Amino acid sequence: MYALAGGNKLSKKALIFGISGQDGALLAQLLLSKGYDVAGVSRDAQLSSFHNLKVLRIADSVQTFSANPVDFRSVINVISKTCPLEIYNLTGQSSVGLSFEQPVETFNSIGIANLTLLETIRFLGDKSIRYYNAGSGECFGNTAAPVTEEAPFYPRSPYAVAKATAFWQVANYREAYDLYACSGILFNHESPLRPERFVTQKIVRAACRIAEGSREKLALGNIEIERDWGWAEEYVDAMWRILQQERPEDYIIATGTSCKLREFVEAVFETLSLNWKDHVVHNETLLRPSDIMQSRARPLKAEKFLKWKAKSTCPDVVRKLVSAELARPRG
Repeated sequence: MYALAGGNKLSKKALIFGISGQDGALLAQLLLSKGYDVAGVSRDAQLSSFHNLKVLRIADSVQTFSANPVDFRSVINVISKTCPLEIYNLTGQSSVGLSFEQPVETFNSIGIANLTLLETIRFLGDKSIRYYNAGSGECFGNTAAPVTEEAPFYPRSPYAVAKATAFWQVANYREAYDLYACSGILFNHESPLRPERFVTQKIVRAACRIAEGSREKLALGNIEIERDWGWAEEYVDAMWRILQQERPEDYIIATGTSCKLREFVEAVFETLSLNWKDHVVHNETLLRPSDIMQSRARPLKAEKFLKWKAKSTCPDVVRKLVSAELARPRG
């Protein structure tokens, strides 16, 4: 389970499914800084650009393999090749909005993929493997009061339904087969690595273009929704901490504070010395069939047992995203 790193010290091996995404790339960076040997999985590693790994300048430090997380044989093959001590499942369709257009693909890439990984670990019979599943605060639905890990789920999108399914799969395999398997129930977390289909990046990039002279209008749907926005680089540290505990348990990861999307928009434009009302228009076609109006969390368990607490809240996230976008090379 261990390999020589740096010629004279043992390092853990980690395997990341979904290493191409925001969280996967940031987690790889964190694990490398801790001396891990890191391997990552893409459906076709030869064709994948691994753009985020290149942005972070760690592409040459990560081994990459091809495997389809819903294909049992290819998953067994990559786990057998890499012999990881820790497996992080960050794969799957990650857009709530897109899940309404692609519900079957969303469920397969989250629910079936997670089940395939769990069943592979059970089949291999290696109890030393520690498994992390990327859960979501979307599973709780509307939360008028901040929720803890004991709150019931009420998913309101195909994405949240798939994530809730994956959560209970993990709980079942942990109890039925004594696997070290955990879910991190992460609320919204952002970074410059997010693609523009996510509303935070859509807002930041449009506002920066407008500040540079663009005459475009930013079209948004419901700006009265309320979310708990944190900084992704801090959240991957929480993922790692979850797998370092003596007992496998599930944890909410969030800042514990929330703000409305309207406030997020206002803060972005204000940072650029602009009045958001002059540049934002409402577009009803961007409204979802069902949505969460309030998303609030109480991450006290993570603070107590993981010794983890978010350092960045919504105003910090806005400042960091705008700063990164202004510094991003154009053209």
